[in-house]
Amino acid sequence: MKVDGSCHCGQITFEAEIDPGAVRICHCTDCQTLSGTAFRVTVHTPVANFALRTGSPKIYIKTAENGNRRAQAFCPECGTPLYATDAQQPQAYGIRVGTLKQRAQLSPSRQIWHRSALSWVDDIGRMQRTDTQ
Repeated sequence: MKVDGSCHCGQITFEAEIDPGAVRICHCTDCQTLSGTAFRVTVHTPVANFALRTGSPKIYIKTAENGNRRAQAFCPECGTPLYATDAQQPQAYGIRVGTLKQRAQLSPSRQIWHRSALSWVDDIGRMQRTDTQ
């Protein structure tokens, strides 16, 4: 599936070819902290299937719990997280689904690092809902 996305301010734009069945929710504590919320939704694509169209992201290197060094890319202007990849030998990008124009079409099929999931995450569907603020 061809997708395109951008940061919040529009300075960085990109395109990618993804497998819509590969969308994942990650509950690891790094994703919680780096996203500022309970989990992160990502879809992986090989490096060859990803192209920056405008802008240049800032890169932050984070050493994960397993010792892997991950390059976290984000917009230097608005701070939007864009993707993560291996810091030394990138083979794939973990694109942040919230940056994609097609995000409504991408349903997660798997949750990872569930041992770190916040206790209330499974109750979201039962919470009171309001269509606007």
